[in-house]
Amino acid sequence: MANHKSAIKAHKQSLNNRIRNQSVLSRIKTFIKKLEEVLVPGKAAEAREAFRAAESEIMKGASKGVFKKNAAARKVSRLVKRVKALEAN
Repeated sequence: MANHKSAIKAHKQSLNNRIRNQSVLSRIKTFIKKLEEVLVPGKAAEAREAFRAAESEIMKGASKGVFKKNAAARKVSRLVKRVKALEAN
């Protein structure tokens, strides 16, 4: 365990950040799973709506520092590619 006052405070902060990050990541994963459920032919409109919600959550996570901006952009890019492919069919 930390001995200095500042190290004790930093440890407490890291625990709080960990809890927040887990919550945000769990929420993002849930939205992505909801999108993947509607990524089937014939549900393009539902997929578009689910993508919009998932993209919003992913970018919120990036703005909160849960993961980096480029990682969020990469996730969104891969999802939008799948939605566009669905709409093309």
